[in-house]
Amino acid sequence: MAMERKAVTVYGLEHAVLAARVATETGVPVNLISGDSAAAYAGPAWFRSLLEETRRQSPDAKIEGALDCDDFTGYALAALREGLPTIIYDGTANDAVDDIARQCGATVLRRRPESLDARAADFTGSLEAAMRAWFT
Repeated sequence: MAMERKAVTVYGLEHAVLAARVATETGVPVNLISGDSAAAYAGPAWFRSLLEETRRQSPDAKIEGALDCDDFTGYALAALREGLPTIIYDGTANDAVDDIARQCGATVLRRRPESLDARAADFTGSLEAAMRAWFT
């Protein structure tokens, strides 16, 4: 039986690399989710780079990622042009964005998956301990 992929909301490389390391150590595939509406304030290129660097630093991790584009059609399209395989988008152009995503081989999620929020967990104590509990 395949392990369920666990999602972690990350806000930077430190969160992403820690999530990838803990996921690998616990044998769980991980889905790195950007913060809410991150496409608008950090951009698709930032998220693509974050995923690439995390994979470089954690080559054994089974990593997927999803950029939250909220309802911003332009950012959703930019994320698809950037080559991101999964975006979170629910706006006025759902059909058009879905069609373009299909052409790119990408997936559009309408809502954020349940995830451990790295920033919130970091404030409550040990982020690594929270991630270990989340992955097991």
